[in-house]
Parts: sequence; C-alpha cells; structure tokens
Amino acid sequence: MNNENEQKQQGLQIELTPDKAQGEYANFAIITHSSSEFIVDFARMLPGLPKAQVRSRVILAPEHAKRLLGALQENIMRYERTFGQIKMPQPSNEGRTIAPFNVKGGEA
Repeated sequence: MNNENEQKQQGLQIELTPDKAQGEYANFAIITHSSSEFIVDFARMLPGLPKAQVRSRVILAPEHAKRLLGALQENIMRYERTFGQIKMPQPSNEGRTIAPFNVKGGEA
C-alpha cells in the first residue's frame, strides 16, 4: 500500500525523446482486431499519391483500446467546449468515405 501511495504522489514519469516529440502526421487510420488485441495503423494519405503510407502501428490490449476510446471521447468534449463543435463532412452522393478526401486515383 505504501509503495502505491508513493507512486500516486510522484505521478507517472514518461520519457519523450526528441525524435518522437516531432510526431508523425496521420490523416487516416485503419483499425483491426483479434480476440486478444487491437491494431491501429496510422497512415498518411496525400493527393496525387496512389496509396496511403502507414507511418505508425500501435498494438493495444482490448482493455487499453477501451481506455483510449474513453480518453478520446473526453478530450473531444473538452476541445469542443473550448473551440466549438468539430464539423464532419457530409457523405457524398457517390458513397461514404472514411478518407479525409475522396480518392479517385493517383496522379502525380
């Protein structure tokens, strides 16, 4: 018990190296799962390029995926209270896309 209280008082220590602090821009995510894990591939999809490129893969236990969902919901609510509602584009007549823009084919 004493050790647990000490950990709570100290807070969680997280190391963020300079190369990771730069981050990766992703505008597309693909989520798959099995009975034991969720896999989230963060990709970058750009106009003029024929396919999205996966920039990062995160593998989560189901419990952690649910915690992430809750944390995202809470942070989106906070964001919208501060900056206003996040507007989602309406699906086009051609069908719904989950991509950040409609992709009909790659052009250079």
